[in-house]
Amino acid sequence: MALDVGDPVKALDLVDQLRSRAGMFKVGMELFYSAGGGIIKEIKKRGCGVFLDLKLHDIPNTAAAAARILAGYRPDMVNVHASGGPEMMRAAVAAVRDEAARGGARRPLVIAVTVLTSIDRDIFGNQLGIKGEIAQFVSGWSKMALECGLDGVVASPREAPMIREICGKEFIIITPGVRPSWHGAGDQKRVATPGEAISAGATYIVVGRPITGSANPPAAAEKILEEIKGCAG
Repeated sequence: MALDVGDPVKALDLVDQLRSRAGMFKVGMELFYSAGGGIIKEIKKRGCGVFLDLKLHDIPNTAAAAARILAGYRPDMVNVHASGGPEMMRAAVAAVRDEAARGGARRPLVIAVTVLTSIDRDIFGNQLGIKGEIAQFVSGWSKMALECGLDGVVASPREAPMIREICGKEFIIITPGVRPSWHGAGDQKRVATPGEAISAGATYIVVGRPITGSANPPAAAEKILEEIKGCAG
């Protein structure tokens, strides 16, 4: 469940409404920059998992220092950008592992972001000027993340089957860009329904605005869960 809101009071209200339906809550830039690390502690107090989605991308030393600080908040997952390269990813994993061991805590999972789901082929090739197919980059970065000791990747549901084949059944695949059939795509480009994402091999799906923008968030979440159950059945 993506808590893509800037108001910590609203965020915690959503947690209280949805904690029986969501496996984890995603704290992104908007909420973290507004509320700071305290919001993670408040969500954890409610017995919920936290995916801290800040997409670290910098030189290895800086990314590692930031990852160490973020691990100190005791989230369940943190992420970095795969495009930062293997040295940066290895440094971040090492820093997270060291911080967890120093504090006697369980190490957060470290996940690599591949290509944002708001980017389609036209943006990728014509506007960003990157030669090659999106799938080619996603597969290469996913394999690199695995080799660097990361636990998984964030990628579009469309690339999930390919990643599963390359990286194995234990590798975590987190798929944003999930839009139920009754909700528009918005600024997302490479999208799938919740059922399609699960069928494609996603470990976790990330859903935000279809729920947070609903007049009845628990009912919207329940509709998504029913679709997933129908797919599993």
